Amino acid sequence: MEPPADTARAPLSGDDSAAIRHATEHAIAYRESLVDGRVTPALRPAEISARFATPLPPHGQDAATVIRDLVEQAAGGIHGHGSPRFFGYVCGGSMPVGVAADILVSAWGQNAASSWESPSVAVIEQTLCRWCLDLLALPAGCGVGLVTGATVANTQGIIAARDALLARQGWDIAAQGLFGAPEIPVLIGADAHSAPLAGLKYAGFGLDRAVRVATDDQGRMQIDAVRTALAACNAPPLVVLQAGQINTGAFDPFAEIMPLVRDMRGWVHVDGAFGLWLHAVPDLRHRLAGVADADSWAVDLHKWLNAPYDAGLCILRERAALVSAMSARGAYLPDTGETWEPSDSTFELSRRARGVPSYAILKHLGVSGLQEMISRHCALATYLAERLTDEPGLAVVNDVVANQVAIRCDTDELTRKVLQQVQTSGRVYPSHGVWRGRQIIRVSISNHATSRADIDLLVDELRSAFQLVQRGNV
Repeated sequence: MEPPADTARAPLSGDDSAAIRHATEHAIAYRESLVDGRVTPALRPAEISARFATPLPPHGQDAATVIRDLVEQAAGGIHGHGSPRFFGYVCGGSMPVGVAADILVSAWGQNAASSWESPSVAVIEQTLCRWCLDLLALPAGCGVGLVTGATVANTQGIIAARDALLARQGWDIAAQGLFGAPEIPVLIGADAHSAPLAGLKYAGFGLDRAVRVATDDQGRMQIDAVRTALAACNAPPLVVLQAGQINTGAFDPFAEIMPLVRDMRGWVHVDGAFGLWLHAVPDLRHRLAGVADADSWAVDLHKWLNAPYDAGLCILRERAALVSAMSARGAYLPDTGETWEPSDSTFELSRRARGVPSYAILKHLGVSGLQEMISRHCALATYLAERLTDEPGLAVVNDVVANQVAIRCDTDELTRKVLQQVQTSGRVYPSHGVWRGRQIIRVSISNHATSRADIDLLVDELRSAFQLVQRGNV
C-alpha cells in the first residue's frame, strides 16, 4: 500500500487555537476571581462525580468543546488554593508569573531530564538551582535534584544517606542490595512530618525500627534525648531533623545536634519543606542556626516560593552521593560532558520542565522580593497571634517563630465546630490539625498576596463562628 501523500498543514488548526485561547481566557478569569471569591469548593466529590459518570464517547469531540465542557463541569469543585485567604496547610498561591511560565512549559512540551534533548530548559533549571543554593545560604557545590515536592525530596535524600552510610561500613548497595546489609540506626523526632517518615518506608528502613526521639512542647528534639539515642547506636546513624514543624513552625536545635552526629560519622538529613526558606532571610536566619551544616535537605518550591504544583528540591552536600544513588541512565542517553545531567539527580528519566516556573518567580521577585515576602508572612503570623490574645474562647497554643499559628478552643468539640463553621462560610480557609492530642485550627500563611486585611477577616470569621457555636446556632 502506498503511503498517503503529504498534505500541507497549518501549525495549529482553528479548533486547536480556539481550545488554547479558551483555556487561557478561563485561567485569567479564574485567577481574577480569587481576589474576592469563595475559597472553599461549593460541591463535594459525590456531587461532582455525576457530571462525569458517562462512558467514554465512541467518537471524539472538537478540542474547543472539550475545554469548554471541562471548565463547566469542574465548576463548583475547584478549591481556592491560590486565594490570599487560603490558610490551609502550607501551599503557596501559584504566583501569576509562575502560572504564565507553566503555560510555556506545557506548550514547549520538553522532556527536561536530558540537557542534550532540552538544552535551554537544562540551563534554566541549573540557574534556578544555583540561585536557590545562594538564597538558602547552602554550599555552592551541592548537588540538586528538581523533584515533585518534599515527599520525594525527603525520600531521595534518605536513600542517598542510606547508600552513603552503608558504603562507610564497606557495603556496596548497588552491587549487593539490601539483603544482609549492615544495620543503620535511624533517629527522627516524635513530631516529624509524614513526608520523611514516608521516605524511611520507601528506603526500606521500616518505621518501627526508627527511634522516635522525645520532643519539647513546640515539637523540637530534646538534646538530652538525642544524646541518649546516639549513645545506643552501634554504627554511623541517620538522623532526620526538622526545619519547620507543621503545627508550630518550630526548628530542631541544629547547632547542638550536628556535632554529635558528625562525631559518629553519621548523616544528618533536614526536612525543610517550608521552614528552610527562613534561611534565605538574614534577619531570620538565626532561628535555624547550624542548619547549613547538614548533609542533605528537602525543600518545597510550591510552598513558600509560591510555584505552581509540583516542584521541590532534594539537595545534597556531595553531588557525587546524589548521582550515585539516583542515576539510572540508559545507554541511548548521550553524555556530552558539557553540563550535569538533570536525570542523574532524580528518580525520573522523563519529566516536565518543572523548574521553569520557579525560575520565573525568582527572577520576578529578586532577592529583596523573596525576603520581603517571607518576612511579611512571619510578621502576619505574629500579628494574628496578637489579635487573638484577648479573644474570648480562642487560644494560640504555639510560640510563633515562622508562619504557623495553632489555635484551639476550650474543648475539642468546640474547636471542631468552630472550624467547620469557618470552612462552611467559605470566606477564609484554615485547616484542621492535632497537637499534643488536642484538636486545633491550623493557620498557615504562605500566599504571596496575603495581607493584613486578610488576617483581619480571618479573625472576624473565627470570632463570628465561635459566637454562633456558643449560642448553639450551628
